[in-house]
Amino acid sequence: MILEQFFGGLDLVLTTNSMAALFIGILIGYFVGAIPGLTSSIALAVIIPFTFHMEPVPAIVLMVSIYMASEYSGAIPAILANAPGTPAAAPTAFDGYPMRLRGEAGKALTLSILSSGFGSLVGTIFLIFTAVWIAKIAIVFGPAEYFSLAVLGLSLVGVLASGIVLKGFIGLLFGLLIATIGLDPISGNTRFNFTSDLMSGVPLLPALIGLFAFSEVFFMLETMHKKPPEMKEAPKITMTFGLFRGMGFNLGRSSVIGYVVGVVPGAGATIAALTSYAEAKRVAKDPETYGTGNPNGIVASECANNAAVAGALAPLLTLGIPGSASTAIMIGGLLIQGIQPGPMLFVENPDFPFAIFASLLVGLPIMMAVGLLGVRLWVKITLIPIGALATGITAICILGAYSNENSMYPVWIMVGFGISGYLMRKAEIHPAPIVLALVLASMMETNFRRVLMGGGGDPMVFLTSPISAGMLIVAALVVTSPLIRKFTDRRRARKTANV
Repeated sequence: MILEQFFGGLDLVLTTNSMAALFIGILIGYFVGAIPGLTSSIALAVIIPFTFHMEPVPAIVLMVSIYMASEYSGAIPAILANAPGTPAAAPTAFDGYPMRLRGEAGKALTLSILSSGFGSLVGTIFLIFTAVWIAKIAIVFGPAEYFSLAVLGLSLVGVLASGIVLKGFIGLLFGLLIATIGLDPISGNTRFNFTSDLMSGVPLLPALIGLFAFSEVFFMLETMHKKPPEMKEAPKITMTFGLFRGMGFNLGRSSVIGYVVGVVPGAGATIAALTSYAEAKRVAKDPETYGTGNPNGIVASECANNAAVAGALAPLLTLGIPGSASTAIMIGGLLIQGIQPGPMLFVENPDFPFAIFASLLVGLPIMMAVGLLGVRLWVKITLIPIGALATGITAICILGAYSNENSMYPVWIMVGFGISGYLMRKAEIHPAPIVLALVLASMMETNFRRVLMGGGGDPMVFLTSPISAGMLIVAALVVTSPLIRKFTDRRRARKTANV
């Protein structure tokens, strides 16, 4: 059954439009990942307006390929200039840059692209089989379960998006407040719509572009006079036999860690890479060599952050909950195409999710070939002046917001969210919780009120379903665990001080 559906999805990918979107997405992903400061989230927010008139499959293939390629190419400046192109490539720099300093940059780059390919392959295989299983379980969800699922997703992102729990929840509350603007989903009454333009709520696309892409322009302007990272000319990729000798267990373990961490909503590739790197160092016979140019450090980081890309797609497709900031933006792209992610997607249109799975496998050898053959080009991209990048991104942001409704109203929304996103990021409040709140608020509110209306207003009805009760308990534990950990650490510190 799975193979039959996979080949159905493969037929949708092996078309001229889809393959063109795949190749273009990989090139854009490499471009974005190779520039320190730009991320797949920014690229996806900018590219969504250009998918308006595309067919659904090529549009999502374009977004997935950007997401996939950008995670690898962040390793290029990390290795050659100690300037990670993406946050998830930071652990790669720990050992990649020391290898470059001792003249082994070619070996480091080869390890990074091959490890990325292996992690992507393992993650995609896990995704194909686990996504169907998760969707079969989620198909029995009712209003109570969907409400609890939304609460669980919000609680996870609120904790994991920032080192400080309070800042994560400030972002969540801001997003939930914005989501209340417009028509009440049950009664149809208007709420906080100070203008008729807000009758249908705050448009998601301009908000995404502002929070992720336009806010980054302000940070670029702050650093536009900063000298670009120094680096020697990129060495040639070196392919040698036995490059991965003795690294088999590291490859497998890191890929599994990456996928599992990626599945957790809000964790993302950065946490996956750091977790995998720490575990590789913990079990190593020579942990003291990590951080000084140990090839196993590159393998652990790159396997994990690329496997996490597939992992983050699992909750997105099966439950409608983004696994990362990038997949939160991809939900906006899917909704614009009229596609509602969730368990019913596998029932009503199973070819679509399997087309995504097929695009990951088809794009894998293309991504590796482009990476191996174009290293020198990607290195040159890192030398583009920051001012030129900021100007180009600003123009694309304005164009993308304007094309949403062919009016200036979405542009002002984009600018407002861009300024808000910049100020919040200066206060170390990540925009991911805001986006997740905008995406999940409607599902949470609608199902909450449906359950209460059907249960006579008794809130205990949420605990009558074992699945709903279990998810609410997990959400409570996720929210309170950092506070409990902080309390126990203080008690332990006091006891130590008294001794």
